[in-house]
Amino acid sequence: MQFDSFQINLIAENLFEIPRTGPMLQPARIYATPQMMQSLLAEKEPIRQAIHVAQLPGIQKYSLAMPDIHWGYGFPIGGVAATDWQEGVISPGGVGYDINCGVRLASTSLTTEGVKAHLSSLINHLFNTVPTGVGSSNAIKKLSKQELKKLLIRGASWAIEQGYGLRNDLDFIEENGCLPDANPDRVSERALERGQSQVGTLGSGNHFLEIDRVDKIFDSRAAAVLGLFEDQVVVLIHTGSRGFGYQVCDDYLKVMGRAAEKYHLHLPDRQLASAPVQSPEGQQYLQAMACAANFAWNNRQVIMSLAEDAFLRTFGISPAELGFHLIYDVSHNIAKKETHRIDGKPTTVCVHRKGATRAFPPGHPQIPTKYQTIGQPVLIPGDMARYSFVCLGTERAMEETFGSTCHGAGRLLSRHKAKKLGRGRNLLKELSGKGVLVQARGMATVAEEMPEAYKDVADVVDIMHNSGISTKVARLKPLGVIKG
Repeated sequence: MQFDSFQINLIAENLFEIPRTGPMLQPARIYATPQMMQSLLAEKEPIRQAIHVAQLPGIQKYSLAMPDIHWGYGFPIGGVAATDWQEGVISPGGVGYDINCGVRLASTSLTTEGVKAHLSSLINHLFNTVPTGVGSSNAIKKLSKQELKKLLIRGASWAIEQGYGLRNDLDFIEENGCLPDANPDRVSERALERGQSQVGTLGSGNHFLEIDRVDKIFDSRAAAVLGLFEDQVVVLIHTGSRGFGYQVCDDYLKVMGRAAEKYHLHLPDRQLASAPVQSPEGQQYLQAMACAANFAWNNRQVIMSLAEDAFLRTFGISPAELGFHLIYDVSHNIAKKETHRIDGKPTTVCVHRKGATRAFPPGHPQIPTKYQTIGQPVLIPGDMARYSFVCLGTERAMEETFGSTCHGAGRLLSRHKAKKLGRGRNLLKELSGKGVLVQARGMATVAEEMPEAYKDVADVVDIMHNSGISTKVARLKPLGVIKG
């Protein structure tokens, strides 16, 4: 098939490649069904962005796009690119505005039957405990700038030191909940101001706190290692670095725009503003981005602890009876220094994952000891009405995708189109009819996030499962959701 002057070839089941053409420095690869590819051809912009990413200085092997690909700022959402650590560039567009937006899964000892009668009360408690919506704030006391800077350096450890969770939670967070290069001196005063009151808040858009039940087990051995069983009640949290991370990205896009001119970088799109990784600007961005990543891990740590408290208040049981445990926390929007095998040699690269999940295999030293035999957990949320998935990383992912996989369903409709489709409908009643209780700060968000706005996440997950990139362990179905 053809896209503008570019040829698109099907090179494996559900894997398309655009060969290196013209200014492309590497091929572009897209994981998708033929039907998905036809939709992308009609939409055009996500494919064009994948081609643009293949032109980044220092890019290695391929520009990659997962099956949840859709238009984003600079990079497509669902995009992955690794650039040479010494000779390549770092691009904020390859991380995104919501730095370290990610997902956290916690398990309980409860079953669906045990929570049904109290589900409405539980959702109310969660909604009143975890602030949601645009500009939401004050889940905990407003921090001084000095205390916030400590948080930015320590990440999730800061929350645990304040009594939010347990020390061994850190073992089950990507990077143990902290990037060590964080430097608050690289963060603007405006970013600090925005972050002072937003710790422990969900925000709006596609962020949520969800009560799910384990609906189906695909891999019983792996599920047992993770501590999952059928009909179990679990908690899924999806949020990021809030206004703090947004401001960091916004600030550094301006810095990178000037840097691209300074270093005479030839970029196909201004939204791919970049600087050499080893330049002062590149290093400053990585230090500021690490602060935002640490803010996000801390944020999810606080929210998880607040959610546990809401469970305990609702059911009047002890922590031992609740059995609340962190299974894992994954990042979706981040750039990290990693070593991958390229042309048969271990090579240090800067891996940009923008709407993509790390998916490291069994035995990898950067995953928890408990999961060494099964691989890194991969958490892939869907929409409010259908399901989410727990998967595992594989060796195939290391070979083909820099240890990366999809991150969610991917949008089908823009927020504007979704709101238009939802006009005049009682979406809360519709969702209740499907067995899902929803509390939200505003109905506009519910409309923007309606199930029809998203692809069926099962289709996305199956592509990666059948490709051997990430394998299915369990399916989760929503019982109750709080949103902005």
